[in-house]
Amino acid sequence: MRKGQRQPLTRFGMAETLGKPRGDLSEHGLDCAGNIHWNLPVEALVELAVSRGEGVYSAHKALVTETGERTGRSPNDKYIVDEVSTNGDINWGDVNVSTDLETFNKMRAKVVDYLSKQQDLFVQDLYCGADFSEALPIRVINQNAWHNAFARNMFIRPSADQMNQHSPEFTVFHAPHYEANAEHDGLNSQCFVMVNYEAKEVIIGGTRYAGEIKKSIFSVMNLILPKKGILPMHCSANTTGENTAIFFGLSGTGKTTLSADPKRALIGDDEHGWGANGVFNFEGGCYAKLIDLSEEDEPAIFGTTRKFGSILENIVMDDNGVPDFHDTSKTQNTRGSYPIEFIDNRTSDSKGGHPQNVIFLTCDAFGVLPPISKLSPAQAAYHFISGYTAKVAGTEIGVKEPQATFSACFGEPFMPMHPGVYADLLSQKMEEHNATAWLINTGWSGGPYGVGNRMKIKYTRAMLNAALDGDLDNVEYVKDNRFGFEVPTSCPGVPSDVLQPIKTWSNSNDYDATADNLASMFIENFKRYQQGVSEAVNASSPKPLSVN
Repeated sequence: MRKGQRQPLTRFGMAETLGKPRGDLSEHGLDCAGNIHWNLPVEALVELAVSRGEGVYSAHKALVTETGERTGRSPNDKYIVDEVSTNGDINWGDVNVSTDLETFNKMRAKVVDYLSKQQDLFVQDLYCGADFSEALPIRVINQNAWHNAFARNMFIRPSADQMNQHSPEFTVFHAPHYEANAEHDGLNSQCFVMVNYEAKEVIIGGTRYAGEIKKSIFSVMNLILPKKGILPMHCSANTTGENTAIFFGLSGTGKTTLSADPKRALIGDDEHGWGANGVFNFEGGCYAKLIDLSEEDEPAIFGTTRKFGSILENIVMDDNGVPDFHDTSKTQNTRGSYPIEFIDNRTSDSKGGHPQNVIFLTCDAFGVLPPISKLSPAQAAYHFISGYTAKVAGTEIGVKEPQATFSACFGEPFMPMHPGVYADLLSQKMEEHNATAWLINTGWSGGPYGVGNRMKIKYTRAMLNAALDGDLDNVEYVKDNRFGFEVPTSCPGVPSDVLQPIKTWSNSNDYDATADNLASMFIENFKRYQQGVSEAVNASSPKPLSVN
């Protein structure tokens, strides 16, 4: 096959997906000696991935792949090029680490040379953003068929008319098997993810973890949209049509699980914008955590794992090819990628109205936060900037007891601007649309991890539904004197003792000591933001109480 010539059509009939004719990749500096596969449908890419040895089929013909040593993001290997057009916008520091243009150009040249030598390259022309007035046209160039299928699952797939108008504004060069020489190249490891806003390019190498592809573009949107008055959010969202809710939370807190609700249509599970017309999904698919997935608790997500076109990462299967979602021998961060169409109960356009409810999710492994509480506007800003959850023992090497994790805006690694920029936008939009903020703890009750038990999902769903349906509007509340929350004393379907965490502990003094410790962690973490927020937000800080 000649350079730039298309792969012959498969039985999946890609003709209708190809749009306008595509040529070679010379505009990106790629002199590809092999085949360039343009905009193949996921089904064709999955078949190619299996035939190329990139993965295997499960018993239900989902594609099962492995990402090797790196089974999650590599935050210490993410860089932003320090250049004139955006360096004043970036909140530089330990999260947004700078690199210079010389280093980027050096690594880009190596990636381009490496990709040019591949026998096959896979290209997708897609969009980020379901609101096409704000959508970012992107191009993803992959070495592997399965990563190309992942990109097609996760971003917005253009119609034929949209494809004819598509001109990429950002390009991702993805070379997962190319490893840097850390010492020679001046990097932290063999892995690198570099964003150059001026060149409108992302280069990724040395990691097969697919999530780096989508998160790099999420980071791009997080710089572009605030300048337009649009809030980019690391959240899930659902709606009844009349009532829209958004769910902020770090990985493992329940964003995907709780937004998949049989009574509410899914808008999206991870990344959204809040603009003049309401909420819109950035993505065309979902990237769900699969650890301990069960058909009983999460039937919609479980069903996607049995469909041709889904991609399961680092899943252990039995001899019959049936996934064991409880086996974490490869990683606790097992993942499933699937197009949003695999969820039957969803909005047709991946959009919703302005939210009436803003939900902050946390998995409190210390077991001291109430399972649901209502926040004032200032408290909402405080906890949005704090972005708290907790790691439990065993999730990382060396973690032997619960550890607090704070990630500003519930997505700090992807937020290039100062957290105050995003918090101000959230406050403005909540005030404008009279939205109510809730904090929901999906973590432990009756004691910390290892002593207490994880909150039952049926209780969490009951509390969430009560909040969204207005059933908590007229109940009695008590104030948590330490954290300042308003905590309901009753909720349909939930034992009243569960609502007050101190009542679930066998020793109240142990509860008070643990709660004071967590409050002190909040205070210490927020010191870096005190100068950039209002007096009311600072006054929303927890206040440790003395234990008699």
